[in-house]
Amino acid sequence: METALQILDASLTEQRILFLGAGSAAIGIANLIVAAMRLKELSQDAVRSRVSMFDIGGLLEPARCDLSKAQKVYAHKAQSSKDLVKTIETLKPTILIGVSTKGGAFNQRVVETMSRLNERPIIFALSNPTNKAECTAEQAYSWSRGKALFAAGVQFPDVTVNDKVFRPGQANNFYIFPAIGLATYVARPRRITDECFIAAARASADQVGPDLRAKGMLFPSQANILETEVTTATRVAEFMFEKGLAQAERPRDIRTWIEGQLYKPQY
Repeated sequence: METALQILDASLTEQRILFLGAGSAAIGIANLIVAAMRLKELSQDAVRSRVSMFDIGGLLEPARCDLSKAQKVYAHKAQSSKDLVKTIETLKPTILIGVSTKGGAFNQRVVETMSRLNERPIIFALSNPTNKAECTAEQAYSWSRGKALFAAGVQFPDVTVNDKVFRPGQANNFYIFPAIGLATYVARPRRITDECFIAAARASADQVGPDLRAKGMLFPSQANILETEVTTATRVAEFMFEKGLAQAERPRDIRTWIEGQLYKPQY
């Protein structure tokens, strides 16, 4: 998401986000988005109001009696709805995130509606495996006429629309968790905060160069994933030292220090 917002030159706090799915994955992602928005010194209620959820029971709203405590904070006053397209038309989200495990849920009407409401809609179909993805890369790019900023939880092949080749990215936690783990191992922080994950996300986005972005990539290339992880881990460790979280002694060159502690299975 960070890369998409950089492409749009837009602030996270300006976005309206709609999740399809309201389980633990949606709640976890939403809570991290809220934490990132709150870094701009906005109130928790203000930022939560920009995040909505839609599940098998329809739009999360206060009249529903089947919501968990974690879901209720994203149940905003609204007319009940079990129609995803109508909900999109009403809420006008700029970002649509699928964590529903319902394959094909982002149908042509959904993608076309997002594209009509947004010049460059951000559409993430994160459910996996492939048959549970809310839409394919080909569908997202074709139905949006190449406008969508798209990523999926699985890797899809390149797509050509109007003679332009799009290379969809894979939104996967392997860009984040190994780097967080490596930074934690070397820096020995007292605790790991939401901001550590936000720092990792920003570090990942900064590694997506202009050439990759031009092809539609929102995540770094997987060609040299170890290099990507070390770069992200370096940024996270720097953050841990700057915020006083780290218990290790700060080295002069954090990257070289991290590289010196990597295990290399070579004989």
